Amino acid sequence: MIEAIIPVVLAAITGGSVMFTRIHNRIHDLDRRVDGVELRVAEAYVSKTDFNNALDRMEAHLVRIEGKMDQLVNKSC
Repeated sequence: MIEAIIPVVLAAITGGSVMFTRIHNRIHDLDRRVDGVELRVAEAYVSKTDFNNALDRMEAHLVRIEGKMDQLVNKSC
């Protein structure tokens, strides 16, 4: 009786490990593909020139605000 149970248990364990390995590989491949999509979206979402233009505009506004603050401080003193 035990001779019949051992091969069945070993076959079940082997089948389970094969299925686990295949599922793990598919999840790993899917994860790699999602990472690639995220990278492509991050690269193309805002171009470097657009970012630099926005940064230059923000810097110009900050310089204007700084000038106004200097004028207020000079009037107060």
